Amino acid sequence: MIAKHFLIPRQKKENGLSRRKITITDGALNLIITEYTDEAGVRNLEREIGRIFRKIARKIAENENGHFRITRQNIHIYLGPPKYISEFEQDQNEIGVTTGLAWTYTGGEPLYVEATVVHGKGEIQLTGQLGDVMQESAKAAMTYARANYKRFKVKRNFFEIHDFHIHVPSGGVPKDGPSAGIAIATSIISILTKRSVKRDIAMTGEISLRGRVLPVGGLKEKAIGGLRAGVKTIIIPKKNQKDLVEISAEARRKLKFVMVSHMDEIIDLALEKI
Repeated sequence: MIAKHFLIPRQKKENGLSRRKITITDGALNLIITEYTDEAGVRNLEREIGRIFRKIARKIAENENGHFRITRQNIHIYLGPPKYISEFEQDQNEIGVTTGLAWTYTGGEPLYVEATVVHGKGEIQLTGQLGDVMQESAKAAMTYARANYKRFKVKRNFFEIHDFHIHVPSGGVPKDGPSAGIAIATSIISILTKRSVKRDIAMTGEISLRGRVLPVGGLKEKAIGGLRAGVKTIIIPKKNQKDLVEISAEARRKLKFVMVSHMDEIIDLALEKI
């Protein structure tokens, strides 16, 4: 990790602490990345590490000595309260809630997709500041579900007497692009089959009207976003297999990548068995 082998030694030296016994645990580093920085690079990460060492330097100047050990439990003493807290965290598998992955200007991020169904007139409501392309993906996902109503064991008129609501939290942040297509489809199918979505699985991929899973961009950044979200498995389009070489060996060790070419393959992977 660049922080352990480069940023920490450099900041330690710049703050005159090269001979001091200071430890920043992996847990503390992960917390700095997820709750104190918001970027694709390492500039802010190094800035926060520098803040820690400057505070330690002050403690030493005030005659506090010994081994300084920075952990998840005491990181707030050095950096204050978290700056970035996820607005949506799942404690358990839920029906209709799927973890997608998005690319943003700050890097990869989890994109949580919620779906629910109520009695109505066959309408679909989309909320969460979704752009035109993402709205089209949601409609394609719905068309795939409608075309396969027999497989999901619902009556043909089910879609005519119910309304679907698709929501992507963090409504203040605009979202667009086709890569949430399979996540939206999975949330819809979860509702129809009453099968919970496994929360430790994330996915990215565009969906066609016939359920084909199409390739997307930004896989490297999305993988990092998956790690930050705590997922263990990422479902990706088979045609994105070539992009795996761009992902670090460390990320590939921690994540399992499953390549698919059709929605049919995702259903039993992502949904709990009844």
